[in-house]
Amino acid sequence: MLVPLNGRNIAYDLVGSDTAPVVCMTHSLASDGGMWAEQVPALLAGGFRVLRIDMRGHGGSNPVAGPYTMSQLAGDVAAVLDTLALTKVHYIGLSIGGMIGQAFAIEHGNRLLSAMWCDTMPQTPPGSQATWEDRQKMVRDAGSLESLADPTVERWLTDAVKIARPNRYKQIRDTIAGTTPAGYIGCIDAIRNYDFVPKLPSLKLPVLVVCGADDAGTPPEANRRIAELVPGGRYEQIAAARHFPNVEHPETFNHIMMDWLGAQ
Repeated sequence: MLVPLNGRNIAYDLVGSDTAPVVCMTHSLASDGGMWAEQVPALLAGGFRVLRIDMRGHGGSNPVAGPYTMSQLAGDVAAVLDTLALTKVHYIGLSIGGMIGQAFAIEHGNRLLSAMWCDTMPQTPPGSQATWEDRQKMVRDAGSLESLADPTVERWLTDAVKIARPNRYKQIRDTIAGTTPAGYIGCIDAIRNYDFVPKLPSLKLPVLVVCGADDAGTPPEANRRIAELVPGGRYEQIAAARHFPNVEHPETFNHIMMDWLGAQ
């Protein structure tokens, strides 16, 4: 489904009872709402309505000329909620989806029942500029993300997933390759220029932070710091998982997720 916004479309998927509490989910860079496929059945069985939103230039959402900011990306989420007349939601986001979740909490906190941020960062990682610039140049020069697809999925998932669930592994890999260059480059601009550290201590909502123990890109210590900065924040770690613990260990992730939502 699509939300028209300023001459472009934002793609979303909304399933579940109209009267159920809503869980809004945002995805990682070079992914889309399909990264949450393992969570949707558990959420529906638990009595929730599930809203998955594709970032601009990702999945079914149109790209926009960059650069983007975290505030703009959070504004896209607010626009979808407005269109669907959803006043309050539980929020789950991973990687840049967790960064957008933090921006949303800071700017639209009155619309949140709770937040669960996964494998993310509270600010632009120190020393990361050169890496991001190299990836932007590679994609700009090639006109696609094909060359980044294999190394990216290898950072996200261990070989255990590739062996046990090759079709799911390939699905995620192909989604990376199919992401629009404009969306990828624009979202990197947002990642290269944000800092929520000063504002996280002012948040007043239940926050859970979850991270894979072997996530090298958004490591446990950065995620633990978010939980320490937010008053009352909690931290959970999932062993033997890289950047996508929700895909790598869905049963463990879903147990943490459903316990969290049930407590709210």
